[in-house]
Amino acid sequence: MVEHLRQQYNAAFTDGKYKAFLESISTAYNHKPPFRISETPIFIPKYLKKRLLEACDQVNNVICQPNFKELTQNALQDASQLVPGEDEHTTFLQMDFGICLDEKGELMPQMVEVQGFPTLYFFQELMAKGYRDHFNIPSHYHHLNNITSAEYVEKLREIIVGDSPPENVILLEIEPHKQATQIDFLATAHHLGIKVVCISELITEGKNVFYTNNKGQKIPVRRIYNRVIFDELFKRDDLQRQFDFTKEYNVEWIGHPNWFFRISKFTMPLINSPYVPPCHFLHQLEKYPEDLENYVLKPLFSFAGSGVLINVTKQDLDAVQNKENYILQKKVVYAPAIKTPTEPAKCEIRMLMIWEKGEKKARVVNNLVRISKGEMVGVRFNKDKDWVGASVGFFED
Repeated sequence: MVEHLRQQYNAAFTDGKYKAFLESISTAYNHKPPFRISETPIFIPKYLKKRLLEACDQVNNVICQPNFKELTQNALQDASQLVPGEDEHTTFLQMDFGICLDEKGELMPQMVEVQGFPTLYFFQELMAKGYRDHFNIPSHYHHLNNITSAEYVEKLREIIVGDSPPENVILLEIEPHKQATQIDFLATAHHLGIKVVCISELITEGKNVFYTNNKGQKIPVRRIYNRVIFDELFKRDDLQRQFDFTKEYNVEWIGHPNWFFRISKFTMPLINSPYVPPCHFLHQLEKYPEDLENYVLKPLFSFAGSGVLINVTKQDLDAVQNKENYILQKKVVYAPAIKTPTEPAKCEIRMLMIWEKGEKKARVVNNLVRISKGEMVGVRFNKDKDWVGASVGFFED
């Protein structure tokens, strides 16, 4: 998105460099990610960086309100989703922005989603290093926000491991070895020395929780870095497990599960910002917008774009049974802002944030980029396309 850097990068690009870059990712933890990694990062100019940070601040201001829990209490109506021990605020915060054009033709972020759930914090660091090692990334462009890589990893260690021995801290998932994001789990375990554990492997004795290490020893769990997505868990009736999210245990949640519901698509209708497109709870609409073709219907509690309806009609909306579980959001029109050797590409930028205890609000530390040439950002919309997939943004200082 910085014209002269884009020209330089594209001109210097070779398939050999790209293959070496991908190989460095796969050999880092002896694991090849199943998702596509793009041939290119994106270069973010100062004015767009300023707008992204401003957008994050405006959304942050809503989430930081003293009555935010009250405003989002309906997100936790289902008792099967309510986890004891909720803390005062989320630990992890992600904000997804589609990159669009404003009325002056300048790049403008528009929020697609907000999440109170951890994402690929360690994989993004690995991928950014890979781009730097194999391609010419200017030294005054950075993927991290005002911290070094060493400081970034150490900050995540402080948040996730804290004062506990690493063996008493786990990353919790559903069959982590089968997840598309396994490489991030491997990177997390490498940097923090913690165990990656499937929920089916946890042992409970009263309020105490344990896992079995490689030597067959039963190890107490003190902290859980939660990566379990509830809508996936609800579908896994076949998964035998002792651990029950709704019971109270002697553990500390690092990223309490309730925030997955509170800070989600449920939050978006509460935000009034030029960086957030109009968004409504479906059951609160007295009448539908006349330009329904410019809106998208989204289920409140789904993950990775499942259940989203792009081309909405009045009949579709009338047919929805549980309207309180849906939002109607104005479409985000992505700009084809990234020149590639074939057709131009669009992108979505996720701002990776952390909210430390004792701090007034969350702060941006890293970013994640998804590049697309399809109707939506996602694998099924980008089959047989090149210069698309997972990436990272380098911000101009």
